[in-house]
Amino acid sequence: MTLFIRTAFTIVFSFFSPSLFAGELVKPSGQVILTVMGNIDQTNQTGGKAEFNRSMIEKIGLRKRQTTTPWTEGVAVFEGVLVKDLLDCVGAKGTNLKITALNDYSANMPLTDLNKYDVILAMKQDGERLRIRGKGPIFVVYPFNEFPELNSEIIYNRSVWQVASITVE
Repeated sequence: MTLFIRTAFTIVFSFFSPSLFAGELVKPSGQVILTVMGNIDQTNQTGGKAEFNRSMIEKIGLRKRQTTTPWTEGVAVFEGVLVKDLLDCVGAKGTNLKITALNDYSANMPLTDLNKYDVILAMKQDGERLRIRGKGPIFVVYPFNEFPELNSEIIYNRSVWQVASITVE
């Protein structure tokens, strides 16, 4: 492979790499919808915090998940970023996430969940942005239909909606 092709290949694939995004974490312009803090290497605010607006999260790379949940009727299509990709962007190191909602409800999620399941931070349901009245702006969605073992009270409690912050512990 020539040097030119190798360099072009590296640039193209680096553009889509969440870990490189972390090296260039800029301050958000516009409304902040998520704050990540705790044991992270990449920040964009004082106090060791990384704040994200909607477009910053979308740039990480959105995924679609078709599943049912105990809180929605029928099968819905959710769209959002993989939790593990977001954590790569901030250089997270830890074993647990504390996910906190706008109303201060919080739940702990072990990072082992992210290795077993592609958990997403959904920002859309059936093509529509999630609003605060409808579990938004961010809703933790597990692949319930793919893994029957996820249909348990423990996992339901981890499926926080109206997510405001994530603390890496």
